[in-house]
Amino acid sequence: MHETPKERNNESYFLGASPLDKLVFVITPDASVRTQKLRTGECHVVTLPAPSDLALMKKDPKINLMQKAGLNVGYVAFNVGKRPFDNVLVRRAINHALNRREYIKAIYLGHAEVAKNPIPPTMWSYNDKVRDYAYDIKKAKELLSKAGFPNGFSTELWTLPVSRPYNPEGKKMGEFIQADLAKIGVKVKLVSYDWPTYLKKSAKGEHTMLQLGWSGDNGDPDNFLHILLGCSGVEAGSNTARWCNKKFNEMVNEARRVSDVKKRTRLYLQAQQIFKEEAPWVTIAHAKVYRATTKKVKGFKISSLTGDYFYGVDLQ
Repeated sequence: MHETPKERNNESYFLGASPLDKLVFVITPDASVRTQKLRTGECHVVTLPAPSDLALMKKDPKINLMQKAGLNVGYVAFNVGKRPFDNVLVRRAINHALNRREYIKAIYLGHAEVAKNPIPPTMWSYNDKVRDYAYDIKKAKELLSKAGFPNGFSTELWTLPVSRPYNPEGKKMGEFIQADLAKIGVKVKLVSYDWPTYLKKSAKGEHTMLQLGWSGDNGDPDNFLHILLGCSGVEAGSNTARWCNKKFNEMVNEARRVSDVKKRTRLYLQAQQIFKEEAPWVTIAHAKVYRATTKKVKGFKISSLTGDYFYGVDLQ
């Protein structure tokens, strides 16, 4: 194909022209296929390699594998506007019923840590004093019985149709959750849609339970707590739990209005405690993020945030 001037780099860019003339993005949904393309030289950079491919990548002399603690959280959200998830005892019961440590082993292959808060532990104002829900089938059954469901109930769980930084295998995780909840009498039907439909329908609150997650844009707790759990997020579609707690909301909104970091931290510490007690989610994991390049790629750096930045990157 004849290369037009529009396909070349911007030589008038104020920091100077990039060494690369152009970038070609190839959408490859299967993580293992992405890895294979990298190994054969068909591409130069891959994102979100499958956990099962990481060991081989580390040993491959032609590949440079990078990792960083991810500014992310993967979770299962309850739609608190629908029965029985309007009952906090049911939400707490399911928190106790899920063996999240096994998910970390089997799905993330250890490349993540169990999440107890809606913000990652690398973020300022993280509340390490929050007490997590222990895996406890007996306690889960007691709470369900107290909530009026001694024999359990039937529900749906939407499973992620694509691999994401916070959840590499949504269907497999769904099967684990399905098996765990069967132990307390909760019968789960697994449902999924293509990714655009999944996002559109969940934003409207059509789900009962769903897998989702978030990768931070800017390193501020507001980017998680207000967007994902604030009352305004219900209408915006970003609060998929559709949970609107007045006290929590007042705290995160007050933290948006002040600039004093100590005051903001106090507010966020309290907000995380309310979140945990009210349990609009099951917090699943904070995953490490990985990028892999061929050794020909020079100057590429991995970011904890959502983007990949290619200015200054070159091929040798």
